[in-house]
Amino acid sequence: MSAIAASLRSDKGFAAGAAIVALFLFIALLSFVWTPHDVALVDADARLAAPSFAHPFGTNHLGRDVFSMIMVGARISIFVALVAVSIGMFVGVPLGLLAAQTQGLVEDAVMRMSDVVFAFPAIILAILIAAVYGPGAVNAIIAIGIFNIPVFARLTRGAALPIWTRGFVMSARTAGKNAFQISLEHVLANILPVIIVQATVQFSLAVLAEAALSYVGLGAQPPSPSWGRMLAESQTMISFAPWLAIFPGLAIFLFVFGLNLLGDGLRRRLDPHRIVGAM
Repeated sequence: MSAIAASLRSDKGFAAGAAIVALFLFIALLSFVWTPHDVALVDADARLAAPSFAHPFGTNHLGRDVFSMIMVGARISIFVALVAVSIGMFVGVPLGLLAAQTQGLVEDAVMRMSDVVFAFPAIILAILIAAVYGPGAVNAIIAIGIFNIPVFARLTRGAALPIWTRGFVMSARTAGKNAFQISLEHVLANILPVIIVQATVQFSLAVLAEAALSYVGLGAQPPSPSWGRMLAESQTMISFAPWLAIFPGLAIFLFVFGLNLLGDGLRRRLDPHRIVGAM
């Protein structure tokens, strides 16, 4: 593990990605205790103010500080993505392990269920959920989380199947361990790096999905700031207040870029053979 940690520190791409992600995490955590301005404060005198010392990223049409809104929006994006990816992992990984260890009808059932879920992208699921329960961050989490389940199920199954043919698994069977124990103690331990790498990829996709859902009004609702909704609100004002689109767009780009650099660095060190799930 120390050798892996040393190689990651020497990886400039990984280091840059880790620094960017750490910066956004710090901003998100800081927003719980401090922001330059109250994000809910409406200041008519400061509406559509250009970037300045008082408002580094300018203000929106209600006079709200854009920098403060981006800070709070960071914690919403991170929270939604983190919970959604966690749902996908904690449901999808056990399903994938179950499919790999049992095969047969159970494996077919899990894979066909994945096909059904893949037929409904996160945005469609969010629309369906919003039609019944209304838009909101919780419903966005559910939609993105459900879409992540088959991703992790397929990946886990594809990575686990070759492990079941390895000699140490045969030895574990001979020692009297049941399929559940082997899956947990031997199979999962060997495919965990692959799952971690995929989690970073899905996290960046979840951030984009949250922004897209907020852009169409299905994500976090006002007055909670959201990067996607900030972009949507800037459309009609971009010709005379371009900062309203530039800074939220940069926030999304930089955070996803950092996550991708982080994921690529982990893949180079933890997943050298780039195992992918069977389709």
